[in-house]
Amino acid sequence: MRTRAAVLCAVAVVAGSFTAPPANATTRAAVRTPPVAWKKCATTDYPTLQCGTVTVPLDHRDPAGRKITLALSRVPHTAPDALGPLLVNPGGPGGSGLSLAGFVASALPKQVAARYDVVGFDPRGVGRSGPAIDCAPGYFKPVRPDSVPATPALEEANLKRVRSFAAACGKKYADVLPYLDTVSAAEDLESVRQALGASRISYFGYSYGTYLGAVYARLHPDRVRRLVLDSVVDPTGVWYDDNLSQDHAFDDRHRALMAWIARYDSAYRLGTDPAQVEAKWYAMRAALARKPAGGRVGASELEDTFIPGGYYNGYWPYLAEAFSAYVNGKKTAALVEAYDDFGAVDAAGDNGYSVYAAVQCRDSSWPRDWNQWRKDNWAAYRKAPFMVWNNAWYNATCAYWPTKALKPPAIANAQLPPALIFQATDDAATPYQGGVAVHRLLAGSSLVVEQGGGNHGITLSGNACLDDHLAAYLADGTVPHGSGTADAVCRKTPDPAPLTTKTASTSSRGSTLHTLLGFRR
Repeated sequence: MRTRAAVLCAVAVVAGSFTAPPANATTRAAVRTPPVAWKKCATTDYPTLQCGTVTVPLDHRDPAGRKITLALSRVPHTAPDALGPLLVNPGGPGGSGLSLAGFVASALPKQVAARYDVVGFDPRGVGRSGPAIDCAPGYFKPVRPDSVPATPALEEANLKRVRSFAAACGKKYADVLPYLDTVSAAEDLESVRQALGASRISYFGYSYGTYLGAVYARLHPDRVRRLVLDSVVDPTGVWYDDNLSQDHAFDDRHRALMAWIARYDSAYRLGTDPAQVEAKWYAMRAALARKPAGGRVGASELEDTFIPGGYYNGYWPYLAEAFSAYVNGKKTAALVEAYDDFGAVDAAGDNGYSVYAAVQCRDSSWPRDWNQWRKDNWAAYRKAPFMVWNNAWYNATCAYWPTKALKPPAIANAQLPPALIFQATDDAATPYQGGVAVHRLLAGSSLVVEQGGGNHGITLSGNACLDDHLAAYLADGTVPHGSGTADAVCRKTPDPAPLTTKTASTSSRGSTLHTLLGFRR
């Protein structure tokens, strides 16, 4: 993990790069992209939803070469004073955005949504876009080896898994992997803009979607009308350092969950001291390493189950109930159910992870010497044990990836209209410094902070203060201006209470959003 001084130094270096083009920017030829042929694909929740596809070059430097398809969705505008397309992205890399269009259109104030064609898309390699990649179906099938490599045998078992995944990707998709990267995905957005017949687009991205949007804005600043970035990737750490930073932030969020459980000891009977509750969680982990619950939830799967609690506190009551049932009643059913709800990976998850690995491993250089990974992750584990090794193995395929890494593009930008950035101070997946760094790099941008908030993806999730800033910006470009690091500060969304029924413990809108955003974004 970088020291604070190194992070600030890296920000300063990138901030000085206003005129240099991105190192791996493509050179686009003047080729017209055919318009989208929209068809109805309405659902009960989104009755005006439409679907279509766009054909784009696999390699944007060779527009006459091989083509791939991108799947799109749209909720059309209804107001006469329309502002054009608003492209939305849930993050990833590897997240499907087709359902997000309907959600955003329904969650925004009606008078704001009415002025936009809200457009979702599956990025290249994802979901309904073709070809969609799946390097190793069932890669996360339980029970996996314990993530903590406490013995040479455990380390080798985990290394065997990641090496085999990288090899499978290289064997199945050798012709595609060199073109799965953020710059290529950003150039896809430019093709989508052309296909939509829009002179400019607006963009609203969560998590990794903030990085994709910032790269697009760097490549095509004159094509951006509005730019909203929620829960911001730190571009100075893409991607190895960012993952190490996550480990410390997720440990803090896990301890916040332990403290919340201690506060409700009458409901969960796990103790009133957060340290005591945390000790019981690690004892549960050790027990599951010896005997997985239901033959499915071992130590690694337990981590998979609780990591989503770091993304969204609406899951805390369900996780606490499963924890309590196992510790106090020796019951495994609730723990298995929680794993199925929050941790298990289905076919869509296999696809999403394959794209995640492909993009991150291609986007930037990773250590190729496993000794470096071992050293860095054990150092992090000593301070923040909750997620370190689980996260390390999730990304370790990049140590053995079959394609050459690119140099990350600079995102510093003085040519944009004012962008609006949202960041929670205690976000674990994209820690706070990422929002601050991007605020400095995008000249004229405004930063809205959720003070004390720990959720990942904070707008359109039930916080009226944040949503008011978002609505004002999308309506007419209004941004707050402050004198400090943040231009506006909102109180955090309250933590949930224990469940009294099997209904959602927080707003249904927040639960819906975080289902769409997924995890590991």
